[in-house]
Amino acid sequence: MSILAIGLSHRTAPVALLERVSVSGDALLKLLHDVQQASCVAETMVLSTCNRVEVYAVVDRFHAVVNEVSELLSVHSGVPVEQLAPHLYVHYEDRAVEHLFSVGAGLDSMVVGEGQILGQIRQALKLAQDQGTMGATLNELVQQALRVGKRSHAETGIDRAGASLVGVGLTLAERALGPIRDRRALVVGAGSMSALSAATLQRAGVTDIVVVNRTHERAVRLAQTVGGRAAEFGDLAAELAGADLVISCTGATDLVITADMVRPREMFLLDLALPRDIDPAVRRLPGVTLVDLESMQEGGAEAGADDGGRLEAVSAVRGIVAEEVRAYLSAERAARVTPTVVALRSKAADVVEAELGRLVGRVPEIEGRIRDEVTQTVRRVVDKLLHEPTVRVKQLAESPAGDHYAEALRELFNLDPKVPDAVRRTETIDMEVDR
Repeated sequence: MSILAIGLSHRTAPVALLERVSVSGDALLKLLHDVQQASCVAETMVLSTCNRVEVYAVVDRFHAVVNEVSELLSVHSGVPVEQLAPHLYVHYEDRAVEHLFSVGAGLDSMVVGEGQILGQIRQALKLAQDQGTMGATLNELVQQALRVGKRSHAETGIDRAGASLVGVGLTLAERALGPIRDRRALVVGAGSMSALSAATLQRAGVTDIVVVNRTHERAVRLAQTVGGRAAEFGDLAAELAGADLVISCTGATDLVITADMVRPREMFLLDLALPRDIDPAVRRLPGVTLVDLESMQEGGAEAGADDGGRLEAVSAVRGIVAEEVRAYLSAERAARVTPTVVALRSKAADVVEAELGRLVGRVPEIEGRIRDEVTQTVRRVVDKLLHEPTVRVKQLAESPAGDHYAEALRELFNLDPKVPDAVRRTETIDMEVDR
């Protein structure tokens, strides 16, 4: 079984296409289960954010799964495969591991080094676990990607080198409005990105923060965390009339803020939703500045970020990712041979017991002490004979062609493949219990 990653992101597709492919809620659940039911797929997880839609899967075929997942992304988005395909990237085995670790470390984000991606990966992992599409292999890979991300932020200056999309947006807002400390801010939505937006506004010194959300209770909870106030969703137009700075990030599939809801005046709107929340026609209104994911993509989202130490930090994180990829692949290859080693030792133990039983049958008069000594001697001989080849095959298994050594061992000793399978099933059960 191998790891496959297939998807598209801000690096390969325009925001307009990402909007169409983006999935959330019930649509995300449907895609997750549809991929899980595809032929040759054993485990799967879907990572869908404002910058990417990616499917990770454990598969035993390559081309067939790539075709099926591409078709599923097409069906769920309504984008014909021939239009979608040029924007898709596919990573397999070692490259898939490297890609996920890079994503977790923030190297593949629109704003390099942003930390929100870790929370998004964690949410994708939990959803796959809850829906039963996550198994031992993918679970360990994703958990390791989270650890790589944490290590990258802890050991380098990647946090300072890059800024979140919200931070970049506020930098652009200050360019348009001047100091934002005394401005009135309106946050539309109450999800994780909205919470990040509200917290960032508070840290920037903004004290007049209003939160609007379809579920008013969630708006109230978020507003309380930043000392702001909540307003009913039906009052959105009225709140827009009094806001200088608007940040919108909801899960809506239709526009939340239309051009006729916004009055021409000095005003800055930041749309971080995918699909977009704010009608692009707002840009045509005098005095109004609208920045969305598409304009960030076109203008370079990092334009507003602090470049101090950025290249050095990125280089350091790339080094961490490369090191962690090597360690993961080495451990994963070594783990693959473990069931074969267990099967070899199990077969050897069966042979020892059978021969000792035959010896006792032929020489029943052997007394207990001598019998025990003979038994221990035979077992020591077998253990010493097996020690060197089993240690060596584990070492060799860490190389890129390591599977061939385990295969040769199974062939030479005619090992029962059911024994390694039983070991794998035990490991899977242990993972589920630990979870």
